[in-house]
Amino acid sequence: MWTGLLGAALALGPVPSPLSVPPLPWTRLHQMSWIDVLLSHQAVKALLPVPVLAALAPLVWWFFRDTWKRLDREAAEYRASRTSPDYRPMVCMVIVAIVLTLQEYYGGRGFYEANIRPWLVDLESRQHIHGVNVDRYDEFYGYCWWAGARIVGYVFVPLPLWKLLFPRDSLLDMGLRVRGFFRHLWIYGLCLAFVIPAMLLVASQPDFGTYYPFYKQSSRSWFDLLIWEGLYFVQFFALEVFFRGWIVGALRKTMGAGAIVAMAVPYCMIHYGKPYLEANGAIVAGIVLGSLAMRTRSVYAGFLVHITVAGSMDLLALWHRAGLPTQFWPPG
Repeated sequence: MWTGLLGAALALGPVPSPLSVPPLPWTRLHQMSWIDVLLSHQAVKALLPVPVLAALAPLVWWFFRDTWKRLDREAAEYRASRTSPDYRPMVCMVIVAIVLTLQEYYGGRGFYEANIRPWLVDLESRQHIHGVNVDRYDEFYGYCWWAGARIVGYVFVPLPLWKLLFPRDSLLDMGLRVRGFFRHLWIYGLCLAFVIPAMLLVASQPDFGTYYPFYKQSSRSWFDLLIWEGLYFVQFFALEVFFRGWIVGALRKTMGAGAIVAMAVPYCMIHYGKPYLEANGAIVAGIVLGSLAMRTRSVYAGFLVHITVAGSMDLLALWHRAGLPTQFWPPG
């Protein structure tokens, strides 16, 4: 979610995919802002994230340098104490590849439409299963399949499998401990101080109200909005556990601070298909949230940032188009 804010901030607002921007005639240039003119040229847009990332790097280094140094020191001590190879990085990356590939091909809305929806229609019409209402909740069922695939793939596949393969590793040490969390709440506030201005900038764009929430029936009733936000938030928690908890926790003993960058690679890649600048924003978000998880020893600060921004964006979008629900239960 907040990778989209980073991408939008890079472009001073939502922008279309790089492949969808045709060359503009000179007669239109005087009607556009200077940033729109720049982004209409593919070479400029393609290279734009490079100086932005370079400018952000010193700030990220300054804030997390002690955390990175500690991780590298602990990893060096761990490697020196071993007399045999550590297969954790190899096993972790193979599991990551399998999980993300399964989600890409079987965990999306397309698979739901082709395979799950016909089954639900059959349950409702031929077998008379009460409680299944495809006409009313078809879109929500599709998102349930999408979120369920992420929750299972991010949590219920890697964590039990890891405990089976490496029984001496504590899963609680992979970002799930709450001890000391409140001591780091100020970092959560600091993250919001950077993200909220970008969120307000995005909310000021004319097409903002048409993009969020992803579940378009959220404006139908408060029930629809609440069940969507609950599903959305649980998915975010699973994502944080997978990327900032398990992957970094599995790699940090051997790789040190390099584990954070290694995690940021697949995290960036799951944003492929989204706008180009948002995918680049995921590089920054992955490194910052991974470093934050290692500094606080938990995934909860990153999770709170995610759901605060996600919920706020949805509410702002509904308010922007006068679409906030007016009743609790859906009509009919």
